[in-house]
Amino acid sequence: NLMRINREYREKEVIARKIVAQKEELTIKNKNITDSINYARRIQLAMMPSFKQFTGLFPDSFVLHMPKDIVSGDFYWVNQVHDKTFFSAVDCTGHGVPGAFMSIIGVELFRRITEIEKTSTPAEVLNSLSRNFERVFGDVDEMKLRDGMDLAFCTINKDHTLLEFAGAFNPLYIIRDSSIMEIKGDRHSVGVYEDDDLVRSFNNHVIPLKEGDTIYIFTDGFADQFGGPEGKKYKYRRFRHLLLALHQLPMEKQKDFLRENIMEWKGNLDQVDDILVMGLRIHQNA
Repeated sequence: NLMRINREYREKEVIARKIVAQKEELTIKNKNITDSINYARRIQLAMMPSFKQFTGLFPDSFVLHMPKDIVSGDFYWVNQVHDKTFFSAVDCTGHGVPGAFMSIIGVELFRRITEIEKTSTPAEVLNSLSRNFERVFGDVDEMKLRDGMDLAFCTINKDHTLLEFAGAFNPLYIIRDSSIMEIKGDRHSVGVYEDDDLVRSFNNHVIPLKEGDTIYIFTDGFADQFGGPEGKKYKYRRFRHLLLALHQLPMEKQKDFLRENIMEWKGNLDQVDDILVMGLRIHQNA
């Protein structure tokens, strides 16, 4: 019995040493992967326009960006070409690292479409984006693109008197005289094709603007967050009521209020998706 107990003890010691070695190996691998993803995040942030660039074009504005993971599938984009300013809130429907790769492709395609192709109408930009996605992924053997982009894309003219909008699922909100207008996007994503491979076109919306209008574009992460006393989704109706309640506040305070509100709603639950909300107030001839 003593020999058997000693043998079992030695076997357990060997197993324990193997477990410790495997744990150390996994720790090293995990650190290497995390370091690589952190570096990828720095590359992703370098590719995207800075918040300083956004506020340079829209001084009275905010961007609330709360990634779920280290790298984000949500990104915002802004650029000025001649007398038009472009801005967009984009949700790459793949999460994590795939979403981050898609965001980098999206940023470069936006730049090419607006600066090289000289496309200026939001619907034309989204149509061109879909065609470019087909070119990028069309030559990859045995690949059917399952993930694309849901987004709200806008242009504003130099005098801030006219806004154009096109959306892939995501809407545009405009608050005027304490009343909210919702302009819905089309019910299909950019870059994702149905079984018949039909590339669907996007519709363009033209909205005259007034002094003091407050514009919001966003991804679905805020409305889809679970929380509250019953662990349910936040939902768009509650989101609209929140925007109506705070739209007259200074933009930076709106950003802080939105962040605090969703963190309080989430409580101890996990964040389910990337969160992105952009807001700006119209000052004409500014």
